[in-house]
Amino acid sequence: MMRSLFLLVLCISFSFLVAQEKKEKTEWLFPALSITKHTLILKNGRTVNYTATSGYMLLETEEGKDKARMFYTAYVKDGVANVGERPITYTFNGGPGSSSVWLHMGALGPKRIMMKDDGASMAPPYQVVDNEHSWLDYTDLVFIDPVMTGYSRPAEGVDKKEFLGYKEDIESVGQFIQLYTSKNGRWASPKYLAGESYGTTRAAGLSNHLISRYGMFLNGVVLISQITNFQTARFEIGNDLPYMLFLPTYSATAWYHKKLNAQFGNLENLMEEVRKFAFGEYNNALTLGDKLSSSDKNLIAEKLSIYTGLSKQYILGTNLRINIQQFCKELRRSESLTVGRLDSRFTGHDYNDAGERTEFDPSYDATIYGPYTVALYDHLKKNLKVDIDMPYEILTGRARPWNYDNVQNQYLNVSEDLRVAMVKNPFMKVLVCNGYFDLATPFFASEYTIDHMFLPAGLKKNITMKYYPAGHMMYIEKASLTKFSDDVKSWYSGK
Repeated sequence: MMRSLFLLVLCISFSFLVAQEKKEKTEWLFPALSITKHTLILKNGRTVNYTATSGYMLLETEEGKDKARMFYTAYVKDGVANVGERPITYTFNGGPGSSSVWLHMGALGPKRIMMKDDGASMAPPYQVVDNEHSWLDYTDLVFIDPVMTGYSRPAEGVDKKEFLGYKEDIESVGQFIQLYTSKNGRWASPKYLAGESYGTTRAAGLSNHLISRYGMFLNGVVLISQITNFQTARFEIGNDLPYMLFLPTYSATAWYHKKLNAQFGNLENLMEEVRKFAFGEYNNALTLGDKLSSSDKNLIAEKLSIYTGLSKQYILGTNLRINIQQFCKELRRSESLTVGRLDSRFTGHDYNDAGERTEFDPSYDATIYGPYTVALYDHLKKNLKVDIDMPYEILTGRARPWNYDNVQNQYLNVSEDLRVAMVKNPFMKVLVCNGYFDLATPFFASEYTIDHMFLPAGLKKNITMKYYPAGHMMYIEKASLTKFSDDVKSWYSGK
């Protein structure tokens, strides 16, 4: 009897020690959440009191083994009697390999980095200010950093490859959303996704995955600088589609840099004219290939010269197929300037003026990278009391190699997932926000993708398109930030 009692006590003690050791290890790997209280005054003068929660969500396998620690920051309005009536938005950026810093500190969150009115960088060390345009006015916000971005990492002994791929990423971010929704009692809340760039790829995939895996039906999806059909942006021999779809943005860029004739005074009118040319004569010329006659080739080159500001001789040398790197290098080559990819309004200087590729993207490296990095670190440390020493991966190459094993020998096209989600859930609305000067995910490619989803007639009205005279991160430009914020607020309210 005494021996059995001794063994029982020993087993209980051992179990307690193992549990305590696991608890201590988990606390060391996954620090406790930082929870802080704040107040924000919005543009309309209203005051929002909110709670910020920042830290890790532990992902586990079905067998209960640690899989990853995903870093997030959530902002939840205080004093809401029924959270089931308060929308919640899960948001992320793209890359793949980007943290959520851009939407977090640029447009959606309660703090933002101060930029010049045109979106150019201030002088360092920069300034973080209250964001009077924050979406907290009408929705709670959860900013998610996928694994290998921000502070998110695989658990000990887990290979990062388990997260670095289209399918793997959808599954891990989807698991995070399911866990947060369950742990915080938000299943009854209206639920939204907001993604930017590759984040729109993720959002489109999640819209269907969340239904099929968790039975979670969304109220809406915001796609900021959309890319859901990768064929529209891959400049490869044999794929003529991008040349046509990038043309209106080339033209908008040339217009901005005053490389077009004075007759093109209005940007919107110019865009409509170039759209028609791209879909018509230019598309036909690309399709004909070598069957295009010399006279017609010269005619198309002349019109391309008029619309792009590049010389007819240069365009003929490209076989009427100007890729993005060629355009960014050539447009202002005679002035020893390059133009940006994320935002073609910005210019940079390369080591020399030769070649067909730019050395760097002036709209990223010389415009937003420094300010947004400071904004994130300053906000986490000073306002949210987050104390983590390892580097916060802003936009990292550590999320490589990225695999697309789900689409061997074809282009990734997740607009089909979005279509399926909309058919399954006909109440889901989609807002697509486009920048006229975005050479990473051009607005015409976004329009083409939407127009080729072949939605039932009754569902086409569920998609709203908005446009801004700025680039990929349209919200860095002051006027576009205001319009962007007003557009999103109206969309959430159903207006």
